[in-house]
Amino acid sequence: MALRRVEKEFANQFNDLYTYPEPYGVALVIGAWNYPLQLTVSPLIGAIAAGNACIIKPSELSVAISNLLAELIPQYLDKDCYSVISGGVDVSQAVLKERFDYIFYTGSTPVGKLVMKQAAENLTPVTLELGGKSPCLVLGDANVEVAANRIVWGKCINAGQTCIAPDYILCQREKQDKLVEACKKAITEFYGQDPKGNKDYGKIINRRHFDRLMSLIHSTRGNVVFGGDVDEQKLKINPTLITDVTPGDSTMQEEIFGTHPSHHSYQ
Repeated sequence: MALRRVEKEFANQFNDLYTYPEPYGVALVIGAWNYPLQLTVSPLIGAIAAGNACIIKPSELSVAISNLLAELIPQYLDKDCYSVISGGVDVSQAVLKERFDYIFYTGSTPVGKLVMKQAAENLTPVTLELGGKSPCLVLGDANVEVAANRIVWGKCINAGQTCIAPDYILCQREKQDKLVEACKKAITEFYGQDPKGNKDYGKIINRRHFDRLMSLIHSTRGNVVFGGDVDEQKLKINPTLITDVTPGDSTMQEEIFGTHPSHHSYQ
């Protein structure tokens, strides 16, 4: 890569200053299943632009995109520099035992810890894009209808399977009932009386995650005030509103990754 001259300061006026971009080498890109094309190809583009070779490991849960990448990447990229590996958890574990110069991983925090632990064995630098509990704070002077429309849009897109989707809502106690009613209205306007029957309303990725989400609904100590109807065959869960949730509730112990935000009120 070409040298890039750097502007000199007074202390360096007699020196030649430049930066010399240098690739890390071979990068491992481990993609996610919730936006499988974007979250696999985006780090791949950055790695290629920086001059790295790449091993690409798409998520085994999003089978269609995994197969598509395995088919297309060898057609358009140098097979000696860019390779797609398909398979489940056992394949991922085996790949991580190999030495790489850089690792990109997008996914859950528990798996991110395993990736970082394995990378540390070789002091391999990593970029981890992990999930979390994204709060949404509705203040006392907020426009409740506008807030509800934005919350419902952000929560229900891709059936809530988005790492930056609103995970739980904090609002003033006197605003809670109005906000809940506004959210009910927004859900109905966006997806109709029965969202699970709407072709534009997404499904849960697989049965395991469907069962996990239903377990959160059934075990919550909060009040389920809206939604919760399901289509088990299509793995669809209607948007569900849960109020009066405490920090120790089951819905607060992990990232929900579904369409049932929990509501907390404060004085």
